[in-house]
Amino acid sequence: MVNHYKIEICCGSLTDCMTAEKYPVDRIELNSGLELGGLTPSLSTFLLAKEKSTKKIVCMVRPRTAGFCYNNYEISTMFSDADVFLKNGAEGIVFGFLNPNRTIDVDNTKRMVELIHSYQKEAVFHKAFDEVLDYDKAIEDLISCNVDRVLTSGTAPTVLEGLDVITHLEQKYGNQIEILPGCGIKEDNIVEILEKSKVSQFHMTAKSTFEDHGSYVAVDGRNVQNVLDNVPEHTECAFILPDKKLEKDFVDKKYKNKLLKSHSLKKIIKLPENLFSQGVVTSIFVFEAGIPHNDKNIFACYIED
Repeated sequence: MVNHYKIEICCGSLTDCMTAEKYPVDRIELNSGLELGGLTPSLSTFLLAKEKSTKKIVCMVRPRTAGFCYNNYEISTMFSDADVFLKNGAEGIVFGFLNPNRTIDVDNTKRMVELIHSYQKEAVFHKAFDEVLDYDKAIEDLISCNVDRVLTSGTAPTVLEGLDVITHLEQKYGNQIEILPGCGIKEDNIVEILEKSKVSQFHMTAKSTFEDHGSYVAVDGRNVQNVLDNVPEHTECAFILPDKKLEKDFVDKKYKNKLLKSHSLKKIIKLPENLFSQGVVTSIFVFEAGIPHNDKNIFACYIED
């Protein structure tokens, strides 16, 4: 974690995992064939990575390249691979099922989520999401299937190009499913992406091309460090709720989570009202997060040192 943002690194080999190990990242998405968009890793790679890495590892199950409409043999392989990884300690499974009309394959998605949750691990829908035609309907389907997180570049080739969609998804659905932006995150765009989208985590490969009688791609520690050096600070915030009814609504209607997510705040602390009159609170914001307020019942916030 850097400046309170969770960070996921996409790793295609044990070597990549050992590169990620050197940095303050929270989670590894383990696959194989980064140059192919990521495929199912070998069990041996996962077991060695789990043995040697201190990071949380989620495993991709993707049996081939191209699209995400699978035949019965491929689906059986995906479920078998997922079960093996989970039995051996994977913290989650990254997967994606689509129908030929580019909608979510709800039946197989539900089945996979049920398998993953039976191990009490995380169900992550990968960038197959970016192939859908209606992203609102698609994410509502994922929520109905109890998917925990979705990796997306906002249905565009890169996160920066899909930033408006990612921002929309985070604002509208971020309190129901984790939005994980990924694809093309670099040192020169990380600030814009995080500050506009208000997400609390991001995914990167940070890959470069290497040569060994031919070219291959791998995680490049220099790219990782360059991105991490540019991760902006989260804001820490406190609030005053002088109205008891509003305070009750704040808890009952889960406005707190909405406020945190919509403004990328690390935490919210209730302050005694008299601190405001004493000048402890230095800045006041009336938040536009769908939370009712008026001139007398505003949220008074301050930046903590």
